[in-house]
Amino acid sequence: MELAARSGSNPGDLGIGPSAERASRDGDEPNLEEMAIRNYMLYVLIPLWFVPGLLDWFWHRKTKIEDTSGTHESLTHVLMMTSLGVPMMTGLLFDINALVLCMMAGGFLSHEAISYWDVNYSKDLREIPTYEQHTHSFLEVLPFMMTSFAITLKWKQFVAIFGRGDEPARWRLEPKKPGLAPRYVAGVLAAATLFVAAPYGEEFVRCYRKDRTLRPHRAS
Repeated sequence: MELAARSGSNPGDLGIGPSAERASRDGDEPNLEEMAIRNYMLYVLIPLWFVPGLLDWFWHRKTKIEDTSGTHESLTHVLMMTSLGVPMMTGLLFDINALVLCMMAGGFLSHEAISYWDVNYSKDLREIPTYEQHTHSFLEVLPFMMTSFAITLKWKQFVAIFGRGDEPARWRLEPKKPGLAPRYVAGVLAAATLFVAAPYGEEFVRCYRKDRTLRPHRAS
């Protein structure tokens, strides 16, 4: 509790754990370790997520994706960002319960499947340098870390998905009470727009202007 006292906030303000009302009801008072994990998720993992995403866009541009794998590959990038972005924003705005945990796990698995589709298609059409492959490793491990940390923090809701434990699974969106600070949410939205939506939107438009199709290209 010392950490919360120093920051001038209560555990619920960190936004990932249960609200004060739910904590009182369930007897689930967050401890110092849980608060540290939440802070790490909010102020390290989420901001860090944008860095490899922007780098990957830069590598695509450097290898002239519009002249090689084209709009079809750019489409896979848009789908990957959406599969992760929707669960992430849901987790920021709503309490992490069984429904949100399933969304996060589903988003991670979808991202992995689309990533395989992306690389399997593009590997014969353009060079994928070592530095881009290394960037991909961060784009895969960071969502896994976010999802696994959320499961760890909300273990009762996770096991409730399978009908286990002493807490019923909650299958509805429940706003955080209290929610995250508005300026933090605004900051994440601004960063997502600036470092994800805008670059990959530019990439998609640039590719479509070049080949005017979503169909896959054939390797020469």
